[in-house]
Amino acid sequence: MSENLLQYINNPTDLRKLELSQLPQLAKELRDFIIDIVSVKEGHLGASLGVVELTIALHYVFNTPEDLLVWDVGHQAYGHKILTERKDKFHTNRQLGGISGFPKRGESIYDTFGVGHSSTSISAALGMAIASQLKGEDRQHIAVIGDASIASGIAFEGLNHAGVTDANLLVILNDNAIGIDPSVGALKQYLTSVKEGKNPKQNNMIKSLNFDYSGPIDGHDLPKLLSELERLKKVKGPKFLHIITTKGKGLQQAEDDQVKYHAPGKFDKTTGEIHPKSEEHLPPKFQDVFGLTLVELATNNPKIIGITPAMPSGSSLKFMMDAFPNRAFDVGIAEQHAVTLSAGMATQGMVVFCNIYSTFLQRAYDQVIHDVALQNLPVIFCLDRAGLVGEDGATHHGVFDLAYLRCIPNLIIHAPKDEIDLRNILYTASLGLEHPIAIRYPRGRGKYPSSKFQVLNSKFRTIVIGKAYELKEGTKTAILSTGFIGNNVTLALDKISNSDAIAHYDFGFVKPLDESLLHEIFASFEKIITIEDGVIKGGFGSVIIEFASENNYTTPIKTLGIPDVFIEHGTVEELQKICGIDVESIMELLSK
Repeated sequence: MSENLLQYINNPTDLRKLELSQLPQLAKELRDFIIDIVSVKEGHLGASLGVVELTIALHYVFNTPEDLLVWDVGHQAYGHKILTERKDKFHTNRQLGGISGFPKRGESIYDTFGVGHSSTSISAALGMAIASQLKGEDRQHIAVIGDASIASGIAFEGLNHAGVTDANLLVILNDNAIGIDPSVGALKQYLTSVKEGKNPKQNNMIKSLNFDYSGPIDGHDLPKLLSELERLKKVKGPKFLHIITTKGKGLQQAEDDQVKYHAPGKFDKTTGEIHPKSEEHLPPKFQDVFGLTLVELATNNPKIIGITPAMPSGSSLKFMMDAFPNRAFDVGIAEQHAVTLSAGMATQGMVVFCNIYSTFLQRAYDQVIHDVALQNLPVIFCLDRAGLVGEDGATHHGVFDLAYLRCIPNLIIHAPKDEIDLRNILYTASLGLEHPIAIRYPRGRGKYPSSKFQVLNSKFRTIVIGKAYELKEGTKTAILSTGFIGNNVTLALDKISNSDAIAHYDFGFVKPLDESLLHEIFASFEKIITIEDGVIKGGFGSVIIEFASENNYTTPIKTLGIPDVFIEHGTVEELQKICGIDVESIMELLSK
């Protein structure tokens, strides 16, 4: 059995049959297994490598799944999945029909709580602990949270409540000083002082919240981990274990460049070198168009501010942080704070670009309504990763924004059809608007197969707020698209024989709506089709149906978009096909 331990481990029961002396070998095999598959299949690498020893120790000491284990965010849960009956399916990770890249209740009894967004583990595990107490069940409840995630408001809310309970809760702080980008803020500085022994024990903030605090200890030292977990298992009430780990542990390149190896794409499993991708003739990424355009605008306007909650690399705000460090802010995993901070700056005449992934803006909905729109403050929300995002799946698709934003008074909503449009709406917004605006754009690249330099040298053009445009003439059917998905319509129309009968209009502005053009369209066409890469219910199609109803038009309207289900993981192309908004599906519909 000593030649390969992992092949015999299918679940935690098998794991607990091993001798303590065998666990370091298993840790090495588990790391190698993760590296082997992620190097070919892609995924979140660094976080899972960093918690291999912790993952083994937790399942070895605790009686999972009877004892309830909650992983925060879930980037680090690959080892957990492999040890909990999914080893043979792990190669399907993040693929259509395969296992999810995040813990998911419907996938396994060992996944006690579905995650994907950060900082929920403490509240969820506390809820489980209180429920167990009420039911008279003797169970352990463990929340594993990172140093970036614990800085979020909901994590503090959970700690604050847990400290006044006698719930059987263990919070494990996996402290590696990094989320996706390096952790920021005063809490990070506090944790660093604790690690370096500069903070007196009597000033420990966790102890002050009535937790039994222990640590910090080396999270890669299995004997220490096992010993401390065994001790804590016998301690009643809320407990807190602070462990120090290295993100990317066991792959030198991943340790040396933790940002790049968070999710590195395909790489050589032996050398760790990331397989190079030729980007010379590819369109630029939307996030880079945003980031570099913002630097260009900020160069000429000292009032421009950039704000992002923990996504400087993912949003490309990093370009502005490098160019204007005193005017670009990473506020950590704190979407609510990011929005209200933006509102505060806007009251003082600053031109604030608040960049948040579409799926994460959901966490700051009240602030968008109450602190921005109600006061009519011209904050510029830049919603990256709008629409279907692909392999990260249901927790990360930015498909709800059109529906949840368009009902908010004062808010302008724009979806650029390409990267040139994005540059122009950013420019237009920078000149000063009377209302807040949400600009949504997709993950990935634009449409122009030229160098990033050429696109970013295009001359700025002011966009007329609320104006829609005819992209193609037609006689019988009008297609109304919003945003980048309209390019699928253009491609489909180029390939069908009856395209002369079909007109195509770009409604970049979902709000305000170009009602004068809509009156012309309803008066001229026999049928109308809407298409969006957001949810059909309440989205752009609903806007058009409402307009028709209010104006007594009876023209048949067909709406295309995301159906009323949560769309799982797969490539963007696969998911568009499932939703019927890929080029082939549009061609088939229009050819009938």
